[in-house]
Amino acid sequence: MRRKNFKKREHKADSIQGRVDIGRFINYLMKDGKKVTAEKIFADSLKHIEKIAKEDPFKVFDRAIENATPLLEVTSKRIGGANYQIPREVRSERKFFLATHWIIEAARNKKGKSMAEKLAEEIIAAAKNEGTAIKKKQDTHRMAEANRAFASYLRG
Repeated sequence: MRRKNFKKREHKADSIQGRVDIGRFINYLMKDGKKVTAEKIFADSLKHIEKIAKEDPFKVFDRAIENATPLLEVTSKRIGGANYQIPREVRSERKFFLATHWIIEAARNKKGKSMAEKLAEEIIAAAKNEGTAIKKKQDTHRMAEANRAFASYLRG
């Protein structure tokens, strides 16, 4: 039986800058449908970024997403009773999803400050190619590199 055709989702732009990527980031940041709270946290984190980095927060945000974006990931495939971790290229839609989730998750796991401050610190760290989100990306790449021998199973 064939799968149902997937319809690509149309994403709405945010109210701050009118950018779709920021709108998606805010949606991923949102918990329990509280979008206004997520927008406030993001706006406050932009103020913190401007204060700490002393440059345009949107450029820092773009650089952070770009640095945290993975190129490869591993998927599990069962072949002859054994599961293999097969490296594959990440689809462009999934790249943004993974990068933003890693940044948000890293900020949520920090302790002691407001979410806006933690998010700002993690975005600045990712823009400088350091921090937990970048470590996660490097671990993913390392795993894909270690399993490069199984790349031929991808076609099978």
